[in-house]
Amino acid sequence: MDFKKHLETSWSLTLQFIVPLISMTLVMIFASILTLGILAPVTTAGYMHAILLMIREGREPKVQDVFSQMKLFLPLLGFAVILLIAVIVGFAMLILPGILIVFGISFGCLYMIPLMTDKQFGLIDAIRESISISLQENVVEHAIVVILFMGMIWVGSFVIIGCLFTQPLATVFLLSVYEERIGRNLQDMPLREK
Repeated sequence: MDFKKHLETSWSLTLQFIVPLISMTLVMIFASILTLGILAPVTTAGYMHAILLMIREGREPKVQDVFSQMKLFLPLLGFAVILLIAVIVGFAMLILPGILIVFGISFGCLYMIPLMTDKQFGLIDAIRESISISLQENVVEHAIVVILFMGMIWVGSFVIIGCLFTQPLATVFLLSVYEERIGRNLQDMPLREK
């Protein structure tokens, strides 16, 4: 995998569409905060789908795209609740199990939301396929993608203004990698039922 190419693509696309990306990021953050996190998973899905279309078609993302995947509200909310409970239990036992759960979910489910919005997979199929893609070929490369993605978001989380730039940059990077991986792994695969 050519990480330099993905980082350069992410940088140039983020700069090219910086105003709509920052607007979408602000709306996604405010919607998540105002609803106490209830809309966070589904707004993230809309956000990712808009950025995927930006990468593929050069389509300028729009603020309303953040709410374009509301059909996924219940499955993503259910997944988020189960994930939250697992992380709380992991951190309550000791800090290390909580960290391992977060890393395991991040590693295995990195492509779950793009698969649900792009390929119209159901939640379970998207999780299975995401894990399959993560474990195919070079696992170390995938671990580097996870570290870079989480690292970009983590660095931006120190300052709210930084988050407005690093969140789109990290998401464009992730979806650029997704495009490469999905082309390699699902090219001849028929769409699955929801």
